[in-house]
Amino acid sequence: MNQGKIVEYIEQGKFLCTLCLQDNGNKLHLLTSKNREVNLSPKRAVLISGSTYDTSKPREDLIERLRHTEQRRTTLTNQVNVKELSELVRDEGESFDNKYLAQLVFGESITDDHESALMRALFGDHLYFKMKDGRFQANSEEQIDLILRQREEQALRQEKLEQGSNWLRAIKDGRTPEDPPFKQDIISLLIQLAVYGVDAPDLKYGKDLLAEAGIADILEARNILVKLGIWEEDEHIELIRLGVQNSFTQDQLRESAGLAEKEISLNRREDLRELHAFTIDGPLTRDYDDAVSMEIDGEFLHLGIHISDVSALILPGTILDHEAASRASSHYFPRGEIPMLPPDLSEGNLSLKQGYDRRAISLLARLDRSGNILDYRFVRSLIRVQRRLTYDEVNESLTTDELFQEMHEMSQRMRHKRMNQGGLNLSLPDVQVKFNSDSSISLELSDQNTPSRIIISELMILYNSLAATFCRDNQIPILFRTQKEPSETFPLEGEGQVYYVFRQRRKLRPLHIDTTPGSHSILGLDLYTHATSPIRRYLDLVIQRQMSGFLTGTGPVYNKKELEEIRMSVEPVIKDLGRVKRDRLRYWIIKFLSQHPGEIYKALVIDELRSKYRLVMDDFFIVAEIKRRGGIMLRPGEKIFVTVKKADPWNDILELAYADKESTTVV
Repeated sequence: MNQGKIVEYIEQGKFLCTLCLQDNGNKLHLLTSKNREVNLSPKRAVLISGSTYDTSKPREDLIERLRHTEQRRTTLTNQVNVKELSELVRDEGESFDNKYLAQLVFGESITDDHESALMRALFGDHLYFKMKDGRFQANSEEQIDLILRQREEQALRQEKLEQGSNWLRAIKDGRTPEDPPFKQDIISLLIQLAVYGVDAPDLKYGKDLLAEAGIADILEARNILVKLGIWEEDEHIELIRLGVQNSFTQDQLRESAGLAEKEISLNRREDLRELHAFTIDGPLTRDYDDAVSMEIDGEFLHLGIHISDVSALILPGTILDHEAASRASSHYFPRGEIPMLPPDLSEGNLSLKQGYDRRAISLLARLDRSGNILDYRFVRSLIRVQRRLTYDEVNESLTTDELFQEMHEMSQRMRHKRMNQGGLNLSLPDVQVKFNSDSSISLELSDQNTPSRIIISELMILYNSLAATFCRDNQIPILFRTQKEPSETFPLEGEGQVYYVFRQRRKLRPLHIDTTPGSHSILGLDLYTHATSPIRRYLDLVIQRQMSGFLTGTGPVYNKKELEEIRMSVEPVIKDLGRVKRDRLRYWIIKFLSQHPGEIYKALVIDELRSKYRLVMDDFFIVAEIKRRGGIMLRPGEKIFVTVKKADPWNDILELAYADKESTTVV
């Protein structure tokens, strides 16, 4: 029984000295020196004295006894040199009970007070001893050094927390405080929170920092970064999350500069500089990787499709090759772009610029006036682009230029033939984001079915299709692009192209990239690959290397196993960045909508769900949802009018409400 004994336990890191008034076996009823009575599990007792005291004495006497005991033990604790004690027993490598250690400090004749003092001293400083199963063992010098470093780091962390929270609080209140010494560390932590949210590696520390500054929501980290000028209001955090670099290292630029100055010569190439080659691109294009030429010869057409020979400069295993593989492709966003190769190459020596000799891998084909291919060949060539044209310029010249008319008719026949072979036209206009001088946004639709775009689209499809056939027939290992027939095919009916495209896309089979040839049903082709954008797409460069190796007689660069390894490395990056591009366009569309409150828009019902409808906004091709409205039933394909209740691009929130088309102007 422990009644009448001094019982010590730890509460909130402090030793409490108490007197046991009653022990019922499962619970100790204790009296504290502050005249409080508490119940304690015996398991929590750190030290129970051997001597007992008469608990029947007056309460004042009991409390006075406790106070004197506490004072003696505190005084004795100050006499314990924990460091010296540790050095004394460290080499023995054993664990010791508190009584033995107390005797080493105070001598053979010890009391409960001495044992308590020893326990208090060891518990007060965990640097020199560790406790296990009620016994103490001295820490090694290495362990002590580690603990000291951890304490220093914790102290520094706490200092950063205090200074950082004060700094953030001042910023939140609109003041301009002096920058703390740890400003960059704090900014790095804020970026972590803004980019990764609850998945941030230092989430707890970040939450503590913001909480100390009076900020409850970790998403506020983004607003702070904007306020500090570290981020723009529309910072592209997904690229930060993926670690995409928008610049090149000094080593990469040095290699690029050397290649950019490399002399261009005929060097075992077919001289095609006399052909009237021209480019057709957008007005802002700077990296031209394809050019075309065509001559009308009676009943025959002599067609040339010329692709920049990037493989001649970017060799496998080089610094730029590794960087291009890691980027996978050039990335174009509404505000800015990230090229796969440095601009002095992609816009210089590799770009099929007007008036300059350039290396190319050219497809030379002879067709009849019905568009049937009579013969074709691929050659390593030297070309010189004669004209740089835009899509609009070609469209405007169509009625007066016989060559463009013939190219348009030929490309339409090519498309019609593909459609008859099961191909599907699932194109929609591109949404172009324009940034105005007053910080507002404009959205424009770019028609992908204009004559000039059909010409280039069909000629690139032809090049890729014949490249796949050429490689298969010559047993050149490449990566084919295959896609099985849709699980279901719909006719284009009265609901229009937008509804048809969104409906049909859901029934498409996955696209596969592998070394096994197969059909591409959506294009209506037996074989297909990608080889027309080696400046902008890494896998196109890989295919071009295979073709060039065959044409020079040196043989393919890669075998099938190596091609598969490249695909496995590059394809996930392509998918990630494709998603990022779609999400970023959605961001800007939602931002546009946030700048036009009260406007009314046309929308198309594409799904009927349990409590809502899924819509696509006609003019932006952005998908959103709207709650069902009582008494009104809508069907997929039906058009309605909506207005925007809430548009938050940062959090991808787009809430729509029904609108009366008579109430205001329909956008």
